[in-house]
Amino acid sequence: MRQLPISSANKSGKYLLLVLIVIAAGCSLEKKSGLNRSLQNLTAHYNILFNANELLRVKQETYAANFPDAYTELLNVYPDTAGQTGTPDKDLELAITKANTIINIKEQSHYIGDAYLVLGKARYLEGNYFDAVEYFNYVIRSFENETALTQQARIWKGRALLYLNNLPQTKTTIDSALQNIDPKKPKKSFAADVYATRLQYNINTQNYADAEEDAKQAIAYSTVKKLKLRWIFILAQLQELNLKPADAYNNYTRIVQSNASFEMAFNANLNRIRIQDNRDGIKLSKIDLLRKLLKNSDNGDFNDQIYYQIAAQYFAAGDIDNALKNYKLSVRHSTKNQNQKGVSYLRIADINFKNKADYGQAKLYYDSTLTYLAPSYPGYQLILKKSNNLQLLAGLLETIAREDTLQVLASLDEKTRAARIDSMAARKAKQEKAAAEATSNTTEPLNNNFISSDPDSPLPQNAQKTASSFYFYNNAAVSQGYTSFKRQWGNRKLEDNWRRSKRSNSGIPANTGSVAQNGTADKPAGQPGKAADSASNQGYKQQLVHDLPLTPELLKQSNIRVYNAYLDLGNLYRDVLEDKKEAIAAFEKLLSRFPDNPDKPAIYYNLYRLYADIDATKSDSYKNRILKEYPQTVFAKIILDPEYGKKLDDANAGFNVFYNQVYDLYTKKQYTQVINDADDLLKRYPDSRFAAQLYYLKAIAAGHQETLPPFLADMQRIVDKYPDDPLVTPLAKQHLAYIEANKAEVAARPVVLAGDDPNEIPFTPPVAYQIQTEYRKAFIPSQEEYRHPVNAPLNGLSPTKSQINTQLGIQQGKLADNHIQQPAYQLPQAAQANPADSANAAAKVDIKDQNILSIFSKRDSDNYYFAINVTTGTTNLASSRFGIGQFNRTHYGGYGFRHQLVNAGPDDQIIYVGRFYSLADVRKYAKGIIPLLPDIMKVPRDKYSFFIITKENLDKLADQKTVDSYIEYYQKNY
Repeated sequence: MRQLPISSANKSGKYLLLVLIVIAAGCSLEKKSGLNRSLQNLTAHYNILFNANELLRVKQETYAANFPDAYTELLNVYPDTAGQTGTPDKDLELAITKANTIINIKEQSHYIGDAYLVLGKARYLEGNYFDAVEYFNYVIRSFENETALTQQARIWKGRALLYLNNLPQTKTTIDSALQNIDPKKPKKSFAADVYATRLQYNINTQNYADAEEDAKQAIAYSTVKKLKLRWIFILAQLQELNLKPADAYNNYTRIVQSNASFEMAFNANLNRIRIQDNRDGIKLSKIDLLRKLLKNSDNGDFNDQIYYQIAAQYFAAGDIDNALKNYKLSVRHSTKNQNQKGVSYLRIADINFKNKADYGQAKLYYDSTLTYLAPSYPGYQLILKKSNNLQLLAGLLETIAREDTLQVLASLDEKTRAARIDSMAARKAKQEKAAAEATSNTTEPLNNNFISSDPDSPLPQNAQKTASSFYFYNNAAVSQGYTSFKRQWGNRKLEDNWRRSKRSNSGIPANTGSVAQNGTADKPAGQPGKAADSASNQGYKQQLVHDLPLTPELLKQSNIRVYNAYLDLGNLYRDVLEDKKEAIAAFEKLLSRFPDNPDKPAIYYNLYRLYADIDATKSDSYKNRILKEYPQTVFAKIILDPEYGKKLDDANAGFNVFYNQVYDLYTKKQYTQVINDADDLLKRYPDSRFAAQLYYLKAIAAGHQETLPPFLADMQRIVDKYPDDPLVTPLAKQHLAYIEANKAEVAARPVVLAGDDPNEIPFTPPVAYQIQTEYRKAFIPSQEEYRHPVNAPLNGLSPTKSQINTQLGIQQGKLADNHIQQPAYQLPQAAQANPADSANAAAKVDIKDQNILSIFSKRDSDNYYFAINVTTGTTNLASSRFGIGQFNRTHYGGYGFRHQLVNAGPDDQIIYVGRFYSLADVRKYAKGIIPLLPDIMKVPRDKYSFFIITKENLDKLADQKTVDSYIEYYQKNY
């Protein structure tokens, strides 16, 4: 038998010994000993943990290589995360398994904290930010003595919180990481990543001055070359925003001269061309320089970006048509950069929306934008919200444009006005003709699957182009209006005193022209060559004349409509679209047009908050105006004492409880006790925002026991003491008006009120409202415009995901601007317990509850109700229903609206108001009542939500699950 060499034998012996040791150790892994700890440290560190971190590193590099950078916007600081898809990533799951192996089996090793860090990073990379934050929190709490470990956890936690848009906690986390940077060993304390995380925070909060300094610090400490180049590019972008073009040019040059990727270097060069003005003392044409780049065949895949920059130059110069042309060329030459194509579509959409006021085309281009942009693109959610709420936006802007046009026409003399109207009608006819020709030239049918052969045309997300909702641009509406006009007035020429059938004594020469049966005017004698107006144009001009605000009262009503539209526009941008810049523009325009408006304190407060993260100087300016000009308002008190809002809400909540008790006594007809308890409650809460309602309840309780004089005094006292209360004071005035018209009858009663139904407080039997007598006048609803307060939200009519996720009242123990922003939708209670569950709520509905969503439909389209869902099955809603009745009597008396109550399972009560015969009518009602719901509802703000629903769908709300599903359906379809 051949013997092994001695050296080989020795090696074999050593290997055998090692195997025996491992086997022996494996038999007693549970025993705590120095040998076991050493072996667990060895295998945990060099095998399991190493491989887990390697999986994460490769995954980060893969994400970075495929990250859709948007060079037209500020770059993301880290290109290493993807949105949650619902499908587990096998590599990340493997890393999680390895980390759990260390935690569960290698519990004696020193790498338990590292394993939890791996779990947090893996959850972060798969987009599960809630879970990631929890893992990082555990590392920070449990391994506080391991500085390097906890520092990494703080950095990754800050990045995860940014994706959750939790800015206060992000700032706290980053500040803690900054304090733990060792100035002697900045690289070992991860200084570059700390400053990079704060850089992203300051970018998100639009604090670009501080972001620039953070970028410089991150670059100085960085040891990763690709990230360093990326941060240099971001630094240059920030210097552009901070109006430092020379510094930005130098940093873009650093990129061009480095070994950065071709795409980054190309975009750096594009940006250099855009910001440079002079070279060697010679003025350069930026457009010419950009066009030279088109001639270079190497730039073929980047021609879309070149055309985009050319379009931007034209737009900056005010040449809208050439800008639009080049944005379309950018779309046409897009070969691989889908984000760039989407951005070009976005600019076309914005031009159609803002500059052309073509809202139909704007909607199509916004839809195309969302088709091509990646969901991770910066601002994607804002674009989505804008597209979803475009109808609301367009309606408000059209209202403003329409009223402005009418006011300008009203200010002209008759001759100039007539010429201007003729010019407008001719322009409208030309536009209609061009649109008709464009439609007739379309050879391809439009449907959801059709993509135009013209690559710069928008994707027709809907089969047919939608007509403008602006009355004067809607041919069908104008034609209908003309027919109705003709039916009532006959053939009347557009002229002064057109209402008079005989004008011989009017001092105006009779017009020999007449309107023919086909709607065109015969040519007057002596005016040859004048083309006959079409029926639609004639109706258009007549409608213009009819709507002119020619009297002070009509002008006042027109201004109220403009004022309300600007308020709604600012609130819509602030609350729904979360577009601070546009919200600021709307509110400041409102101040400039209506400098003496009664809502100045609220508008100032809005601007103070909106400017806080954009321009600290302007924010302070508006804050100082509030403190100086309106020191007694709630806005000033909130500024001086941030806890004031919470205290006020706590007081209001307590008042509601006692108010409900008083109202219960009223329903039981214990009127004397109502009066006594109301007096006691008013002494305890003299400054409550609901005091007027309590005075009213006390007055009508007394009205069941007293004659007219004291009751009349009580009603007048309410009007005098609370002149601006939007709910009770109009009702008190209505009662006073009725008493004045029917004083003899009411004075003869032994008691003023004798009604048994506490929800109805009539002064005569209900049938009397329908009878016209000398002393009992029929009620005619007021047609005066309702001017709602500045904080009136529109989001209740078109809720978005972010609104659903917005809790009412106090959030996380901090003031949530309860007196500035009115209630929006709240999370269903089942989803409020766990943030991770609520984050996935929408996905669960989409995946698991399609069978529930499918039960709803739009069939019952003439049977609408405004609904308020209260997520408690035990609360008595009688007092809240009473408040709804007050609103209906004041604003919709004579319409016969009823408010009824139905249970949706044991945990939901739904108050529904109606019936409404069209969606437009119920929307109008909702717009009026929503601002007053905080005053009407006597339940906590986080317990109710509101929506519009048909009777057919209402009958299907059997439990909380179906209610939540209907809200999901409502978001998608209304």
